Amino acid sequence: MPHHRSRASRWLAAAFVAVLGGALSLPGHAGIPPSVDGQPMPSLAPMLAHVTPAVVNISTKTRVAVRDPYFSDPIFRQFFGLPNTPRERVEQSLGSGVIVDAAKGYIITNNHVVGGADDITVTLQDGRSFKGTLVGTDPATDVAVVKIKADHLQALPLADSSKLRVGDFVVAVGEPFGLSETVTSGIVSALGRSGLGGSGYQNFIQTDASINPGNSGGALVNLRGELVGINSMIYSPSGASAGIGFAIPSDLIGEVMRQLIAHGKVSRGTLGLQTQDITPRIARMLGLSNNNGVVVTNVVRGSSADKAGLAVGDVITTVDGKPLHDSQQLHNTEGLEPVGSVVNMTIRRNGAERKMSATLTPEKLATLDGRALDPRLAGVEFSELGENQRSQGVAGVAVVSVRAGSDAAQAGLATGDIVVGVGNYRVTSVRDMQRLAGMQPRVLTLVVASHGNLHYVQIP
Repeated sequence: MPHHRSRASRWLAAAFVAVLGGALSLPGHAGIPPSVDGQPMPSLAPMLAHVTPAVVNISTKTRVAVRDPYFSDPIFRQFFGLPNTPRERVEQSLGSGVIVDAAKGYIITNNHVVGGADDITVTLQDGRSFKGTLVGTDPATDVAVVKIKADHLQALPLADSSKLRVGDFVVAVGEPFGLSETVTSGIVSALGRSGLGGSGYQNFIQTDASINPGNSGGALVNLRGELVGINSMIYSPSGASAGIGFAIPSDLIGEVMRQLIAHGKVSRGTLGLQTQDITPRIARMLGLSNNNGVVVTNVVRGSSADKAGLAVGDVITTVDGKPLHDSQQLHNTEGLEPVGSVVNMTIRRNGAERKMSATLTPEKLATLDGRALDPRLAGVEFSELGENQRSQGVAGVAVVSVRAGSDAAQAGLATGDIVVGVGNYRVTSVRDMQRLAGMQPRVLTLVVASHGNLHYVQIP
């Protein structure tokens, strides 16, 4: 029986074809495949032919020491004649990445895909595999840069993600569940998502394009084949796609990537203040008509905020012309804007509104070489937490770097971890850790906070 279409359906198909036909016009390539029932059918294939070679598979191996209360005891090992070489297991993981510089071999992926890995293998769409070198990671934004030495690479250009609109069509490319390159499509469901757990800097693109385990680090592209984001996480009760996925926007990726390539790490600025969300009770205390904005609870003496004239009790209602809803939003502004950026704010003080500006300046944080604390921590660098983390109620000492192959790395300590205790002692500052220098217990036990969870790291 011949297939007939209604006039409305033919009109919609023609309109969709017209949109995609303009979006998918690529030099030297047909924009639309053959027609069906006399109507040309839209296809993403021409665009994807240029995109998929730039999306790679990333596999990692991480050696983790196996800790056992008996086998970690040197007397037990000596009594039974066991070797002193620590037992270890190898953890393997899979993810995706995107080539963003073909000439230099730079690949963007997630920190949670390659962070702390001992071996990184990058496999291209054409089947070639290369050893990847970790250029740098930024746990706060979950971005990492890997480099490979290879010829005939194809890279994706970074789009201006600030021009994205809710409803724009996007395509996710990656390797979910270890399958070969997989493509899913959808729309931009929301922009500027934050507050999704953790203490990092969040400004996610939300999409209903299916994102599954293994898609992490893969590409989210627009219909021109430009990179608008890196797939990072999903919301799912079952662990599989539920139509709510999140990607790190390309504007943020570009800035982080530049700093990682240049310095191996990201330097962030601070205004030098702490704030608190406004609850109905606080609004009544301050005589406010609503809960909009955040209230300043502390201003560091000599900081940029102090020099700008901000004071405790001020209510910040807008930042750079955008309404300020909570402290996380201000936290994001400090963490995502380059050092030296001017932050323009609207504040309310004693019922009057005024404009103020302050410059993001580098934080000077006290650091500690792990070797000075205990020889088993050689290769580890600690630092005080930044003002932004402390303002969120986080306490402890940050792990700035961990040398690959060190005792601490083999025990599972990783860059971005926060040490909140050593043995039975609570740790809230570098000074606290310095007081514990020289103790040298038989097994060094660190209480570590990572991704919102507490666990022990034991180093014999």
